Amino acid sequence: MNGDFVPEKEAKVSIYDSSLMFGDMVFEMTRSFNKKQFKLRDHLERLYSSLKYVHIPLKMTIDEMEKACLETIEKNELSFTDTDEHRLMINVSRGPLSIYSEIFDGKLEPLVIISDFPLKWTVSGMGKLFDSGINAVIPSQRAIPSYLLDAKIKNRSRIHYMMANIEVSQLPGDNNWPLLLDPDGFVAEGTGDNFFLVKNNVLYTPEPRNILRGISRQYIFDLAKELGITYVEKNLELYDVVIADEAFMTGTPFCLLPVTKINGMQIGKGKRGDITNSLLSKWSDNVGLNIEDQIKEFNHEMENYGTNGSTPYRFKDDS
Repeated sequence: MNGDFVPEKEAKVSIYDSSLMFGDMVFEMTRSFNKKQFKLRDHLERLYSSLKYVHIPLKMTIDEMEKACLETIEKNELSFTDTDEHRLMINVSRGPLSIYSEIFDGKLEPLVIISDFPLKWTVSGMGKLFDSGINAVIPSQRAIPSYLLDAKIKNRSRIHYMMANIEVSQLPGDNNWPLLLDPDGFVAEGTGDNFFLVKNNVLYTPEPRNILRGISRQYIFDLAKELGITYVEKNLELYDVVIADEAFMTGTPFCLLPVTKINGMQIGKGKRGDITNSLLSKWSDNVGLNIEDQIKEFNHEMENYGTNGSTPYRFKDDS
């Protein structure tokens, strides 16, 4: 936290911080493969683009931020098992609001928090989705259009994501994930993941307008080029998803998960498709491990720990 290493239970944020008052915080979350950070620099470049857009005056350079990230990983390595992967969470807020400056002796500065925890915490329960696939559900909550709040800024003002998650979590079944439409009725994104579909061996994804331009989304384009797969960014309607041959979601922790249903209707053959398989296999080859097997093994470990709580897509019912 701003240069000091502290145990997570002692990591405190002021009640007067702008992040609490306004959700005024930008962030990035990364993962490693075989303990080596994947696309860390890309994540940091997006972070600094977000910082510039929202006018957070961070003096820390991107090189200093990268060094701090690697130092945080090194500091935590002894707490990880040999098979654990490092999941970094980098949060930057504007810091305390100026009206409370007297409390802080007039010292007002951005707050930088870099935390490191095992990737398996994030992907708990996702392993089965490589086989069953996700049922993408269109919630009533719409994506916020870029003319109101640019989705390309990765920020903590995400109540619209949470409302979509809550709505979809109330439906029967375990594999329901939200897929938001934008105000024009076009497919936008999930609540922390990007969407792709395949039709006639061509890969389609929503144009980068009312969505966060995911690092994993961009890497799919790189993989498609390696494999000779044509990809197109365009406006997609719900109709296009219904008649697709296959579909999938991308996100940093799980990389790629198949979408086999839309609002309960089967997509294509109702199973992971050939192009999805090719992309996942190529991704695994490039990073030197089987992504699907690793996440399934993480899930097995978490089951042994007796972990069965809430997830971003399912909320524990204590009633």
